[in-house]
Amino acid sequence: MRLLIVGTLGGQLTTASKIAMQGGAQVTHADDIEGALRVLRSGRGADLLMVEVHLDIAGLIQKLQNERVHVPVVACGVETDAQAAVSAIRAGAKEYIPLPPDPELIAAVLAAVAQERGDLIYRDDAMASVVKLAEQVAPSDASVLITGESGTGKEVIARHVHKCSNRASKPFISINCAAIPEHLLESELFGHEKGAFTGAVARRIGKFEEADGGTLLLDEISEMDVRLQAKLLRAIQERVIDRVGGTRPVPVNIRILATSNRDLAESVRQGHFREDLLFRLNVVNLKLPALRERPADIMELALFFIKHYSEANGVPVRPLSVEARQALMSNPWPGNVRELENTMHRAVLLASGGEIGVEAIRMPDGSPLSVSKGAAERAAQTAEAVTRSFVGRTVADVERDLILDTLDHCLGNRTHAAKILGISIRTLRNKLNQYTDEGISVPGPGEARA
Repeated sequence: MRLLIVGTLGGQLTTASKIAMQGGAQVTHADDIEGALRVLRSGRGADLLMVEVHLDIAGLIQKLQNERVHVPVVACGVETDAQAAVSAIRAGAKEYIPLPPDPELIAAVLAAVAQERGDLIYRDDAMASVVKLAEQVAPSDASVLITGESGTGKEVIARHVHKCSNRASKPFISINCAAIPEHLLESELFGHEKGAFTGAVARRIGKFEEADGGTLLLDEISEMDVRLQAKLLRAIQERVIDRVGGTRPVPVNIRILATSNRDLAESVRQGHFREDLLFRLNVVNLKLPALRERPADIMELALFFIKHYSEANGVPVRPLSVEARQALMSNPWPGNVRELENTMHRAVLLASGGEIGVEAIRMPDGSPLSVSKGAAERAAQTAEAVTRSFVGRTVADVERDLILDTLDHCLGNRTHAAKILGISIRTLRNKLNQYTDEGISVPGPGEARA
């Protein structure tokens, strides 16, 4: 996450900068609008601008549009700047952050812009095989095409490839081809020269040059216009780019990753995607399975999101009830990991009592999960998911998970867990001591695993 802070506000923006850096953001400062534009043109780039509310935000946004720079802007000011805040929002600012800065609010804004935290959480063998392949090809410079349904975590895998590559210390630059208007995308990717078009008052470095030495992720590349695909193909083949309005090629040293939630082979047949570009991108294909195809990940991710959002909202981490677990396992999750994350965020907020019950597992409109499924269908799907999660695993691993999940359900009560498992309390304690010696977290009495 790259943050550009514009203005001073008596040092309060410096405090905001420190908070952002504590959250993992890379922060650059500019004293005024022209300084901010120089930073953006130089190739250092930014994913978000935090701008002092009394600066000319309307003028800044107009200049960004004129120079075809696509970056969100939020305004910052003291809490008494109500009218200035309204004016900034009307001018095109996405949000207003009152100062002195609130750490949780700044973290929330950064998370909303970043969209993906980059946590790679998995347990299912189907996902493990994809991660293994990703790590195997990461050290090379081969282009990688990452495919899968929306919400499966394609950008998370892309960042993992970069972290495992020889370019890990260099920039990782991501651009969403679907989120940027067609007439702006070329300049975003390749940059432009002064005078290339009306509004191009200075040279601007694009994403290809920003990523020099590192990795460039072309997110949702299937949405790129065919005419621009030809220019992209040349850049990949020859490792040179042409800035808009430029007269000489610019060499770049980057590794290309691309994602798509569409069948690109079908797009080729329909004439919407160049076949030669697909061949260049698809040296290695990482196909992410849908969440319904990796059932062992559902509970792993659910518990991770519960812990994350409980801590973020200042509430205790509560275990899932048996009924809630069954509801999660029986749901088809058409929105995949992203839908599960939002569902668990709601569940953390809606739950009452000592555990998260099925009544807290709801759709955005308040309806229960899988309301259209009959009891028999839900039971069959749950049974299938549980069975599939056993395949390829050792008996010892399955036994360990069964024991720990049962102990988790009993909130650490050894006696109750032993009765449910049908083993002696002595056998259970011996197993738990073994797991502890192996470095595995075992809940104590009255505790549950997060």
